[in-house]
Amino acid sequence: MGVTVDVHQVYKYPFEQVVASFLRKYPNPMDKNVISVKIMEEKRDESTGIIYRKRIAVCQNVVPEILRKSLSTLVILCWKKVSILKVPNIQLEEESWLNPRERNMAIRSHCLTWTQYASMKEESVFRESMENPNWTEFIQRGRISITGAGFLNCILETFASTFLRQGAQKGIRIMEMLLKEQCGAPLAE
Repeated sequence: MGVTVDVHQVYKYPFEQVVASFLRKYPNPMDKNVISVKIMEEKRDESTGIIYRKRIAVCQNVVPEILRKSLSTLVILCWKKVSILKVPNIQLEEESWLNPRERNMAIRSHCLTWTQYASMKEESVFRESMENPNWTEFIQRGRISITGAGFLNCILETFASTFLRQGAQKGIRIMEMLLKEQCGAPLAE
């Protein structure tokens, strides 16, 4: 089945400032779930000016203990001994393509942990707002689907959907706070 979460936000700050804040956003004391972010690869295409980055984020496992135990019990009953949900941390891979000339940045991320049971993918874009060239539009679509957990698939997907929505809103609040700290008040129309 799967669940999809869509987010749209306009930051009343220029594109360059928003992207710089995004790239410095984590780790952050406002979101203790993100433990670390490491740049694995960074390169610039000299002909286009596009900057490619690959980053790995290590995050705390936020699946509630009751769901971890329930799924482990279900898997054992199905004659498979797996403790996949009992890991303390999960890893996410993020790839981004920053085009400073066009003033946009595309981002794709996916979960590297639990790939045999779950698929988590996000696609995002930061771009100059059509409403005001000094503002930045952020659009994100995330999709999670769980397989192999029987009747718990739906419960885990519901939890994931709620967590993603709350996480997206928290991420927006963190961005707004960072932008205000680093750049001052938002730009007026």
